[in-house]
Amino acid sequence: MKNSNHLIIMAGGVGNRFWPVSTREKPKQFIDVLGCGKSLLQLTVDHFKGICPIENIWVVTSEEYADIVREQLPQIADSNILKEPCRRNTAACIAYAAWRIKKIDAHANMVVTPSDHLVTDVQEFQRVINSSLRFVDDSDAILTIGIKPTRPETGFGYIEAALGSASLSNKEVFRVDSFKEKPDIDTATTYISKKNFYWNSGVFIWNVQTVVNAFRIYQPQIAQIFESMLPYYGTDEEPAMLAEKFPYCRNISVDYAILEHADEVFVFPAEFGWSDLGTWTSLHSHLSQDLNGNVLIGPNISIHDSRNCIIHTEQCKKVIVIGLSDCVVSEQDGNLLVCKLNEEERIKELTKGK
Repeated sequence: MKNSNHLIIMAGGVGNRFWPVSTREKPKQFIDVLGCGKSLLQLTVDHFKGICPIENIWVVTSEEYADIVREQLPQIADSNILKEPCRRNTAACIAYAAWRIKKIDAHANMVVTPSDHLVTDVQEFQRVINSSLRFVDDSDAILTIGIKPTRPETGFGYIEAALGSASLSNKEVFRVDSFKEKPDIDTATTYISKKNFYWNSGVFIWNVQTVVNAFRIYQPQIAQIFESMLPYYGTDEEPAMLAEKFPYCRNISVDYAILEHADEVFVFPAEFGWSDLGTWTSLHSHLSQDLNGNVLIGPNISIHDSRNCIIHTEQCKKVIVIGLSDCVVSEQDGNLLVCKLNEEERIKELTKGK
């Protein structure tokens, strides 16, 4: 029996939050930020083993990162690396993949995932994804994965679930009442107290007909662009047609474009050790720590009288850290960062363009 589960990995993002390890030329999805020998992109593919066959895995990235994707994922066919000629946010990215898949498998189920998030409980993650795929099969449901919050976080969007409206076909799935923007700390604390608010993971599951129809209804301009390209998908003419038409796509996220308008939107609240790894602090909190709360990533690090630090120095011959608290120390390609964890928001501005 043919496996019609398809995975779309969004890997075109740019960011230097993990500078100097991540840069404009090689953002965090392509680096081994965990010190495990694999990039976050490679780990994302690993998480879906047994769910989607290799031939059904698609990576949407920018043209400038296509070579890195090929290098890190040699098992993925070049035709499954979808190269955006310019950035137009997640709606256009997802629409491109949906129409591309629709041409070869009109009955496909799709999982859309970021390429740079952390999952520590892979077994539970796979259970949730498999259950979600069964839920959207032969239905018009749009499903998103909500993460049960562990703290009042201001860096994530939230999903308000109608916990009294469980799906008849899956008791772990609930209707979505609303999507919320990233809140201030007081609002986030209120959300946590209500018990029906979840972090928005950015993982979406639906079948291809559902998402294509949703674009036709709520974003007809985007739908028309990719519908007009149907004769060219999988041909030598596809790149040229994409370069001509893709820039005209509306620059909008799929949340605003589709999810906030559609009726049949559901959330699957889950816990599988998720993090979007947006900061050194979030990385520190998800990795193994010594008795003093230090995280050490590198071959020869000696740390003394220090607490709650993260040291990421894989290229250094020897590193000695003495008397630091609540700091990040990171070196890559001759660039060195030393800063307080509570000052790391300044990294993005101070390293702009690097």
